[in-house]
Amino acid sequence: MKSLYILVFVAFFNLSQAQNTEIKGKITPENNIENFYATVTIKQTGEKTTTDNLGNFEFYNLKAGKYTLLFTSLGYAPQTKEIVLQDNEKMNLSISMGENINELQTVEITGRKEKSYKNTKSFIGAKTEIALKDLPQAVSYATKELIADQGAIRVGEVVKNFSGVSQFTFYDDISIRGFRINGQSNTQLLNGLRTSTGFWKQPLANYLERVEVLKGPSSALFGNASPGGVVNRVTKKPLDKAANSISFSTGSFNTLRALTDFTGPLNEKKTLLYRLNLGYENANSFRDLQFDKNIVIAPSLSFLPNDKTRVNLDLIYTSSKSILDRGQSTYENDLYSTKTSQSLNSTNDYLNEETYILTTSLNHQFTDKLSFSSSYIRTGYSEDLLEHRGANKYAVDGDGATIPTQIEMQVFMRKRKRYIDNISSFLNYKAETGTLTHNLILGFDYAQEQVPAGGSQLQARGYRNATNTGAIATYNPNNKNAYLLDSKGNPVPNVAHFDLANPSSSQQLKDISKYFYTTVPFEQSYYSTYGVYVQDHIKWGELQALIGFRYDEYIDRTNYNKPTEEKVKQHSLLPRIGLTYTISPNINLYSTYVTGYNPQTASVIANPNAGGPFDPLENDMIEAGGKSSWFNDKLFVTLALYKIEQKNTLYTANDAGNPDLMRAIGKEESKGIEVDITGNILPQWSISVAYSYNESHITDSPVAEEIGRQKPNTPANQGNIWTRYNFTNGTLKDFGIAFGANYVTTRTMSQTNTQTLPGYAVMNAALYYTIDKFKLQLNANNLANKTYWVGGYDYIRLFPGAPRNWMLTLGYSF
Repeated sequence: MKSLYILVFVAFFNLSQAQNTEIKGKITPENNIENFYATVTIKQTGEKTTTDNLGNFEFYNLKAGKYTLLFTSLGYAPQTKEIVLQDNEKMNLSISMGENINELQTVEITGRKEKSYKNTKSFIGAKTEIALKDLPQAVSYATKELIADQGAIRVGEVVKNFSGVSQFTFYDDISIRGFRINGQSNTQLLNGLRTSTGFWKQPLANYLERVEVLKGPSSALFGNASPGGVVNRVTKKPLDKAANSISFSTGSFNTLRALTDFTGPLNEKKTLLYRLNLGYENANSFRDLQFDKNIVIAPSLSFLPNDKTRVNLDLIYTSSKSILDRGQSTYENDLYSTKTSQSLNSTNDYLNEETYILTTSLNHQFTDKLSFSSSYIRTGYSEDLLEHRGANKYAVDGDGATIPTQIEMQVFMRKRKRYIDNISSFLNYKAETGTLTHNLILGFDYAQEQVPAGGSQLQARGYRNATNTGAIATYNPNNKNAYLLDSKGNPVPNVAHFDLANPSSSQQLKDISKYFYTTVPFEQSYYSTYGVYVQDHIKWGELQALIGFRYDEYIDRTNYNKPTEEKVKQHSLLPRIGLTYTISPNINLYSTYVTGYNPQTASVIANPNAGGPFDPLENDMIEAGGKSSWFNDKLFVTLALYKIEQKNTLYTANDAGNPDLMRAIGKEESKGIEVDITGNILPQWSISVAYSYNESHITDSPVAEEIGRQKPNTPANQGNIWTRYNFTNGTLKDFGIAFGANYVTTRTMSQTNTQTLPGYAVMNAALYYTIDKFKLQLNANNLANKTYWVGGYDYIRLFPGAPRNWMLTLGYSF
């Protein structure tokens, strides 16, 4: 019995010694981001713990002895520390972790934890994550923090922050360095994958982490794309800590908006993370009859079963009910003759759109040097439309003379669908050869787009025939007897003209059963493209080289699903060469040469009246510049000089019988200089500045007067500034104030050689008040109530900017 007491005493003594031995510590990231998390592992025992949001960790009940601690966090270089624990010792450690770009993920899985206007890394420029300062190509971006501060909710409202980027119309339609891209083209990117939107309306963007533009041809990375650049929308990803927010907004034009953002772990080990963004909008417009009713549901899941495997699933569902706005029309050659609020619609018009985008991605790390990534995206779009719209010309009288105060009208009833698939997979291998380090990528992309059967359009236009049993598309005064004439000898329109002098009478409910229609089918179409590419990011001391080659093949099936179906193939070999040299830790110089192409088949143009197919667009770019950081890496500056050349661009053929008919010109050139400044001057002072000078001209064309003309809706000069200051002390503590302005110079319109749009400058401001978890925000836009136009085709289709307006937002975070 005595021996038993001794054993029990020894056991309790040893237990008490173990319980008094512990390790505590704090991990601090070098970039001092908020809410930093890391994992700490004891290699000898496999025991793990996760820090709290301040980086604190602790281990208890350890035995005395030697241990190796491993500190890891996504986006940071792993750290190890050897320690020796003595009996009853309470060790306290302080660990600093620095970013390591070469050890980051190859697909964007987990959410960004930075909370500022500045973003340090991107996936868009090299397929894998790379520091923006090391990328030999200009990238402009806006983070969710900048977007929220400006009260922006759509991509078109965000692009004014980017140098060289402007709206072409007020649709999902922009110009980058003088080259137009729009949402209907599937060269737009979501998380680096090809997708599209509906073009007509810009969806809510509350689910976006940031919007970024890779300047110049990107075909060597993503296949056929615009030479000006490519827009990438990066969605919010799940975070490994709970963070929830909800906001309500109301303001001008009877706007009501509600947004939510919920994220956090779904299990204790934080291997399953979620994020859910919801959006609802019910708003009118400064434009007559216009409204938007939008719903967005955007869930995201991340599964991280271990340190080697990551899986992500995203869904974005949007439902939009609105009216399609074809723009403002004015009296012939009189820009200020009508109100910017005036639209050509009728009360019973509608546009119903539905879009879903499903994305899944996988990243697996086989070894420290070899990893595999694969992503798939599926886009589905449907459109249901009824619209009264202009026929892109003024009405005519019995002698064929223009009536400058009346617009010839037409009616469209349309239903169609479109589906897009894209898969992108690549192997990533890191190696060293002597003093060189390599980051090699070998990849394969495949994309396809299909327009299924059933798409069609009823179109009512032109003038009634003499027997009033049908309509003739155009009026010929030399053959009056073929037309129904009124008491004044003028032809009777199939759809009543829009009277610019009395718009309210033309905007009433219309009996659409009284029109004569023709059917315009949207033929089934199907095209696919695939590419294989190899890329190496080489480092040699202060010099870096990004070298890549891509082979692309594009297949369009003309007369799809018909006996005469035929495959039309186009292919290209696209090089990309870029150099970056580090002068100092804060300054990098770079230069790059890239090429690109974009097919112009009937499938791509998506307009049955445009003609074609045409020869593909072929382009190349030379760019050089510098990137630097200031104020302890809080402020980032990019300077870029570039020259882009492209041939075979399409312009209107100015055919009176077919205003949609296009033709290809010989060559065009865009060259200029751009400056982007983004980040913080002081911790409480944020700023975003952009300026660009662009000369974008047609240099070779069969129409002599077009040579030397500035490209449509492309200002020679444009700039933007937005700055916010937060008060941290004194009477104004917890308040913030922001001011912004953007300007563009005169622009040429796309459908005319003689009409131009004046330049403009618009000023905006905002006030903020934050207390505890509540935030009150007031945005005021166009403070001077400036009349301006963001773009236009001609004086029949102008796209005015909004007059003075305001938005009040109340938000709560928890």
